Amino acid sequence: MELKKYLGLVSMIKIFYTSILLIFFAQAHANSLQQSEHRIAILVNDYMITSYDIIQRMKMNSIINRIEISSENDQFFMNSVAEQLIQEKLKNEKIKEYEIKIDDEELNSYEANFLLSINFDKTNLINLMETNNIKYSLLKDFLVIELSWQKLINTLYYRITSASNTEINEILSRNESLSANQAKNLVIQKQLDLNSSKLLRDMYNEATIEYR
Repeated sequence: MELKKYLGLVSMIKIFYTSILLIFFAQAHANSLQQSEHRIAILVNDYMITSYDIIQRMKMNSIINRIEISSENDQFFMNSVAEQLIQEKLKNEKIKEYEIKIDDEELNSYEANFLLSINFDKTNLINLMETNNIKYSLLKDFLVIELSWQKLINTLYYRITSASNTEINEILSRNESLSANQAKNLVIQKQLDLNSSKLLRDMYNEATIEYR
């Protein structure tokens, strides 16, 4: 068998296998979705999160992370996804406040890097999501918020970050393959991540969050 045809067959098998993992989950929730798929589950300030939003995100996460959702772990993933969606509503609120914009080139580059990090071909991922009744735009919306949030954090905090020689040398001592500039960037990114977590935590504490 030609290598190209073999790789194509392997890719199709992976898609089929991952789809099978989701069948039980979809069937287990089918009745409840028919009755209340658009029921408001959480209010975050003036933003709504519906039960449908939660189910769709659970399915999307299970695909991109290659994790099987079953009756034993679905409550854990549901709680995790609810928390993720709450944070995204808060992030989006601050993104709008500062009027952060991203262009197509930035988004396409970020999307390509993301797909590479999860080891998925875009066409295969689109097909897999469509097989499980998930629009690819759901993932694109997630990427837009994450990229916009990164841009916001850089806008707010990058100019006040710094990397001392001590911090740089400490990283270099643990990884000699890095350059001094790479080590500096790691120090700065760590500071930006800390500022990001603090800002989100403050927003969370000030938010009005109501579970229905």
